[in-house]
Amino acid sequence: RNSMKSYKEDFPLLRNSSIAYLDNAATAQRPEAVLKAEREFYEKYNANPLRGLYQLGMDATDCYEKARETVRDFLHAKKSSEIIFTRNTTESINLVAYSYALNNLKEGDELLVGIDSHHSNLLPWQMAARVTGAKLVFLDCEMDGSYTKEAIEKVITGRTKFAAITHVSNVIGRVNPVEDIIRLVHKNGGVVLVDAAQSAPHLPIDVCAMDVDFLAFSGHKLMAPMGIGVLYGKEKLLDEMPPFLTGGEMIESVTRESAVFAELPHKFEAGTVNGAGAWALKAAIEYINSLGFATLQERELALTTQAMEELKKIPYVNIIGSQDPKEHNGIVNFTVEGVHPHDIASILDGAGVDVRAGHHCAQPLLKHLGVFVTTRASIAFYNDEEDIHRFTEAVKGIRRMMGYAE
Repeated sequence: RNSMKSYKEDFPLLRNSSIAYLDNAATAQRPEAVLKAEREFYEKYNANPLRGLYQLGMDATDCYEKARETVRDFLHAKKSSEIIFTRNTTESINLVAYSYALNNLKEGDELLVGIDSHHSNLLPWQMAARVTGAKLVFLDCEMDGSYTKEAIEKVITGRTKFAAITHVSNVIGRVNPVEDIIRLVHKNGGVVLVDAAQSAPHLPIDVCAMDVDFLAFSGHKLMAPMGIGVLYGKEKLLDEMPPFLTGGEMIESVTRESAVFAELPHKFEAGTVNGAGAWALKAAIEYINSLGFATLQERELALTTQAMEELKKIPYVNIIGSQDPKEHNGIVNFTVEGVHPHDIASILDGAGVDVRAGHHCAQPLLKHLGVFVTTRASIAFYNDEEDIHRFTEAVKGIRRMMGYAE
């Protein structure tokens, strides 16, 4: 059973724990290298980045900017100034909604969102549509979560001035054809944001090859600390956008009446920045790079395949989305007939298995797929066959524990 190399040794929380942690899509565990980097920042470089002209202040700034360069390289962006540090994907998306959409959309324009959007990539656009008078239009998926060429071509028109698209769904794990959507929206003169919260930990991303205008992801799903996120934006667009938040560090000069804003990227990074979080995000990216995405994907696919094959053998269990493990990127969402997901999660917790139950902040998608709530097991490369075995064995006993005679 233990034919796989174990990465749990790298993760203090998992090292001596018997928990099968299968809620990685919500937040990942942190490897030793990341925890060490965060501590190192406070022990060696702790000063306010971008402010102090003394050596320690310059060291802190250096760490922060090195982290930005690591993120630029990770996303294959052209310039470090196109990388904005935020708190998370949600803040990155709100930045674009308030700073770009409110200033560029008008009545008669259409704002396109995918039905599989996380609420964080839907609510800001509902707000933008309300304020600007633009019309919110949905791109609907098939029952397996896929977007057909016909659906994409039908919904993108000359009125589509903005599209917010999920790269990988947090409910069904499918990779969306973002390049096709970007190409078509651009052809019609629109701008595209890609929510990469679920894709950044699993897939290599090249913003130039995608030709995406904005892309957002969170550090915490990528094994970095909570409270550090990233927004990539094309320089030309970011230059024209007003700041989202105003205050310290994002200004060049201030008078009683007005202010001149700082250059990119600092224009969008008001207040004291999360220097330690950025430094630790750099460590997380370096850790991923040391393993390589090919290794991550191979392990995640093997474990996803194991989970899905075992679940398919259990009566009354229904897997949401595609039945092909390759389409899941580690996310296995399922229902058990006659048992509420909260009960499933509670029973699994009793067996030492951590999963998520509910609507996964994607209610429009679940409604579209004809389910209300589900249970989600989400797998990372540091999981192992034992975790999956414990999970599927626990699922086998759920209906019996709920009093069903099988």
